[in-house]
Amino acid sequence: MEIQNRKHFLLKITPLLILLLGLLAFFYFRLYEHMTLDSLKAHRAFLLSWTQKHYFVSSAIFIGIYIFMVAISAPSASLLTILGGFLFGPVFGTIYVVISASIGATIIFIAAKTAFYDFFHTKAKGFLKKMAAGFQKNAVSYLLFLRLVPLFPFWLINIVPAFFGVRIKTFFLTTLFGVLPGTMVYVLLGNGMGTILDQGKELNMGVIFKPAILIPIVGLAILALVPIVYKKFKKTTGTKHHSV
Repeated sequence: MEIQNRKHFLLKITPLLILLLGLLAFFYFRLYEHMTLDSLKAHRAFLLSWTQKHYFVSSAIFIGIYIFMVAISAPSASLLTILGGFLFGPVFGTIYVVISASIGATIIFIAAKTAFYDFFHTKAKGFLKKMAAGFQKNAVSYLLFLRLVPLFPFWLINIVPAFFGVRIKTFFLTTLFGVLPGTMVYVLLGNGMGTILDQGKELNMGVIFKPAILIPIVGLAILALVPIVYKKFKKTTGTKHHSV
């Protein structure tokens, strides 16, 4: 029985271990040295030329790399999003990035959920259990809020909801729509990269934190919480009415 439990445990954590090995390989082979803005500037002419000649192949490669990078939680999403805008334009760049980010995030989410949800569900007590229940009831609102506000690490939002029993479909769809505003900002930045660099200017990676861009996105995030506030308000007023 104990051997079967160990085998079952190993099967559950294997997907997460594979992703972890991918992340370790990313750092061991120093792949991060090629995922820099300077590297993108240096190779932009070749990348653009090759993409124009081999559009469908380059699209598939880009999507594959993006999914892999997000799935192993490598710190490269913003740069890849800019590259997507530069190579494929604002429309297809946004489509490729949003779909790739959502698939990659869902992969790590499923791996974490498979590995740890049963353990967390069994061990969670008191505040954590109550928090998990509240998160499940309002998963769409909470996840949209976390995705829209560009202050929470993307990889963290991919993993934490796995402990709370969020459904895969809910996670995927909220990621798909939640990353859209931020993606569009960086894709448009990438789309204009050639012109910006030709003028001798630098790309502003912190453009998303400019008030004109950040405030509307935060506004959308706050709107995502309205259903939760409404539920609590309705519950409170309903309790008062019942007591009267």
